Amino acid sequence: MPAIKNIAFRLTAVAALAGAVLTVSTAADARPLDEIRASGEVIIGVFSDKAPFGYVDSNGHYQGYDVYYGNRIAKDLGVKVKYVPLDPASRVEVLVTDKVDITLANFTVTPERAEKVDFALPYMKVALGVVSPDGAVITDVKQLAGKTLIIAKGTTAEAYFEKHHPEVKLKKYDQYADAYNALLDGRGDAFSTDNTEVLAWALSNKGFTVGITSLGDLDTIAGAVQKGNSSLLKWLNDHIVELGREQFFHKDYKETLLPVYGNSANPDDLVVEGGKL
Repeated sequence: MPAIKNIAFRLTAVAALAGAVLTVSTAADARPLDEIRASGEVIIGVFSDKAPFGYVDSNGHYQGYDVYYGNRIAKDLGVKVKYVPLDPASRVEVLVTDKVDITLANFTVTPERAEKVDFALPYMKVALGVVSPDGAVITDVKQLAGKTLIIAKGTTAEAYFEKHHPEVKLKKYDQYADAYNALLDGRGDAFSTDNTEVLAWALSNKGFTVGITSLGDLDTIAGAVQKGNSSLLKWLNDHIVELGREQFFHKDYKETLLPVYGNSANPDDLVVEGGKL
């Protein structure tokens, strides 16, 4: 009898473990295209504090370049959109854990990220930039040696400087707003993130200059879905091609970025139409 009880206990434990594994696996399943349409809502992860790409305005509404695109996705899917705010380091996590259907958060395509999520065709191109106070403008990365550079966690700036410039002391923040406040408060010598963003920020914050306008490789910005969500990925790719025929992202630029950049940037240097560089 003791042996039989032991076997029964083991079988019960294995069954419980299998059930737990099954539950975890099911919870992480992505919503395919037909399920999103049937639900009447697409859930998109965006920034809430990174103007002019994703931010919440004074009326509590999401705005920005990525949001403009997200609104069009929802319209052409025939569903409502629910925006979920995220920080830079959680852009992969929210997809892996099935908290959003799509991430549209100024998401730079990298090989490391592509191992965990599936990127759609690009809609923007970008490099890194460095912004610093007018009284001590950083114009060359060599000037950062021994100084403190502010960055946001989980960004390409973090990966770039850790790999190529370990001599630079990095001060990391979870939120972009906290990183910019640190620069304003003098808690660092400079701040680095996408050149598109630091250029916009410097235009609206007197006393700061983007001394390095292009650093590292030219990268692309794209939407992403959970790994293996082939139906949604195919729809996004086909949609990008269709939007290219109407020059949608140039319209997006005109509505959301031109008021910020003015004549300081050429839209053709930033915008990607139809997924083609």
